[in-house]
Amino acid sequence: MGGPRDMVTFSSNKPAGGVKWYCLWWVLWSLVVVLGMGLGAWQWQRAEEKRIHLAALDSAPLLSMPQQSPPDGAQILLHGRFLPQETRFLDNRVRKGQVGVAVLTPLVDPQGRWWLIERGFVPTGPYRHDPDIPTPVGPVDVLGQWQVAGETAPLFGPNQEGRRLQRIELASWRDASRFAYAGWLHQAGGDGAFAAWWTPSVMPPERHMAYAVQWWLLAIAALAMMWFGRRHASPRLPWENSP
Repeated sequence: MGGPRDMVTFSSNKPAGGVKWYCLWWVLWSLVVVLGMGLGAWQWQRAEEKRIHLAALDSAPLLSMPQQSPPDGAQILLHGRFLPQETRFLDNRVRKGQVGVAVLTPLVDPQGRWWLIERGFVPTGPYRHDPDIPTPVGPVDVLGQWQVAGETAPLFGPNQEGRRLQRIELASWRDASRFAYAGWLHQAGGDGAFAAWWTPSVMPPERHMAYAVQWWLLAIAALAMMWFGRRHASPRLPWENSP
């Protein structure tokens, strides 16, 4: 004759439900631990990549009229003529609390190659009219930092409205094929420069390391919760709850 435990096992579904919850407990907390460890490792790797990138910027060469695609961050000296009729404005820029635009004017060098020059910031306030800006006529020399065209933030709408752009894209110019290389020069000196506003958007390696530590601490906390809370999640048979 079977004992009370056999009778309850066949007459109740509660133990089976408890086993499911117990398995779910381990699975969910294990996922949190794995996620925290993985994201921490990814942030640590990003920190190393940023160190390498910043070191490359610091050691970027100074080039004069380069004949091949410049490396990202290179200091470049160009000689040519501005094309004022091709000027565009990078919209919604902010400098020292002022709202304005960045002036984008192609420069054609003696070889006929185009270079897109980001000439600096011009305040416009809240108004949407294009600013009236002076552009040098005749030969000019410009010096600045080269930025290679790369991944950009997503757009929610058209990029171009009149002469205003939401982000820099060489394809916004009809003669885009004439640009020497895929990138643009952020002018820091020379003829036709306005107030500098652009700085390389590089998160410091230390911040990535801090994020990595935070994710790892989360993984450790999840591991502790999973282990020390296992008794509350373990399946109990009905007679185990009785005094």
